[in-house]
Amino acid sequence: MTANLASRIDAMFLRDRLFAWGFVLVLWLVVGFVFFSIYPLAPSDGVRTVMVVSAIVLLVFNTAAIFAMVRHYAHDKEFIYGLDIRHLDERRAAASVQGGVRQPAE
Repeated sequence: MTANLASRIDAMFLRDRLFAWGFVLVLWLVVGFVFFSIYPLAPSDGVRTVMVVSAIVLLVFNTAAIFAMVRHYAHDKEFIYGLDIRHLDERRAAASVQGGVRQPAE
């Protein structure tokens, strides 16, 4: 693997990792906002308990899923991003050969 390819892979992985953790942050903020907005409207303690447990389960499972995804991408980033980069480079090369005009799909 060339140094240029490694740096492109690292840049793509960093961007994806930032988006993934940004999504988790936004998810926590939105769930917190909704939870505190509707908590006073709950008609009983039973409903409040279900709301608390549901919010916790939602946040824990989604955070764990994103963590697992980022970890998997870190282990296989050369394959995952290398394949993407090759396809992007081939598409750019094909577009430059065609004068930058995209041909309609047949």
